[in-house]
Amino acid sequence: MGSVTSTSITYQASAPVINRPNTVAVGTIVWLGSEVMFFAGLFAIYFTLRSTSPDLWAFEADRLNFPFSLTNTIILVLSSFTCQFGVFAAERLQPYRTGPWWNPAKWGMVEWFFLTYAMGAIFVSGQIWEYATLVSEGISIDSNSYGSAFYLTTGFHGLHVTGGLLAFLLVIGRVFAVKNFGHREATSAIVVSYYWHFVDVVWIGLFLVIYVLK
Repeated sequence: MGSVTSTSITYQASAPVINRPNTVAVGTIVWLGSEVMFFAGLFAIYFTLRSTSPDLWAFEADRLNFPFSLTNTIILVLSSFTCQFGVFAAERLQPYRTGPWWNPAKWGMVEWFFLTYAMGAIFVSGQIWEYATLVSEGISIDSNSYGSAFYLTTGFHGLHVTGGLLAFLLVIGRVFAVKNFGHREATSAIVVSYYWHFVDVVWIGLFLVIYVLK
């Protein structure tokens, strides 16, 4: 009788890899969704008051310093780019610069976030200066419906920008506190960038409504 050779085939089953979304990032996105509804309410208030007093709006809006506000807006929009450069550095796990400070191509997350913080602080300072100027000209929060709508919408946005500045300081401080910069620190930088891009987009909408579409 001929011998029968049996060949056994072994299948190696690999464990399925499940890529779960980061809970912190998802939670931040959900929270930003609620913030969208909040600012949508502010826009609704602004347009409602504007529809009741069109002549007042036309008169008061012409007193705004458009060139100054445009410059301040450009600074805030550019800060969104510097923030994203910081995120790119965080994603490659580079917390600090690897070359001279005058070479931005070698900057790490900390340098880019410090620059973003400075630009955001300039924006807030410019907004405070604008408030002081308008108050000296008789436009205050209790002067008329325009003043109430203007300070309510821009003021709440200014508070959100200030909150973003504090978040940048916390993320930068966390980098100095840990020995090794890892994915957890990078995730914190990414989450803060979500928030910063959000407040930038909201301000672009406010700027168009208040300063452009008078």
